[in-house]
Amino acid sequence: MIDPEVQKARNMTFEINPVIVSRWSPRSFVSSEISDKDLFSLFESARWAPSSSNSQPWRFIYAKRDSQNWNDLFNLLIDFNKQWCADASALVVIVSRKNFENNNQPSLTHQFDTGAAWENLAIQAVSQGLVTHAMAGFDYVKAKTTLGVPDDFEVMAMVAIGKRGPKDKLSPELQARETPNTRKPLSEIVMDGKFGIKAKSL
Repeated sequence: MIDPEVQKARNMTFEINPVIVSRWSPRSFVSSEISDKDLFSLFESARWAPSSSNSQPWRFIYAKRDSQNWNDLFNLLIDFNKQWCADASALVVIVSRKNFENNNQPSLTHQFDTGAAWENLAIQAVSQGLVTHAMAGFDYVKAKTTLGVPDDFEVMAMVAIGKRGPKDKLSPELQARETPNTRKPLSEIVMDGKFGIKAKSL
């Protein structure tokens, strides 16, 4: 069943799994703890993503709120993101191995594959009653050094995870943005045989 707030904001052209359309990126979190069971279920879901030659390039560096490592991740964020991430239950930095482990040759799809793992995590979060918000608004260079990321890995993104909080916890500016957004129509993204050729069914 699709959440009423999501249903009001989003229209589907074709029927899909409601968990997929229910995933969005709130910024308001309830200041609460997350159990290892709940957090590691998200990582387990990411683990089963597809990847080129089953290379599984994704890695997840996490810190739960009030843990000894929380400040290391939190202080990577830009100030804009700090204002709402402070109440997240966990922060995760996603990194991706650039070369295949078996032959050390460059993987052209490592970012694509790691993106698939992130999507699994985000969808699983919805099914567990959690929300996620992925971000590029943090210091990538500092993340690499602070977190000890080896040179053969690339820092990809940071994710805030937790229980959704009320909109009124946010600043007026962020409250205006705290709603599920929509997507481009299929007619703009699906092409029949060649780039720019619209699918006949659309």
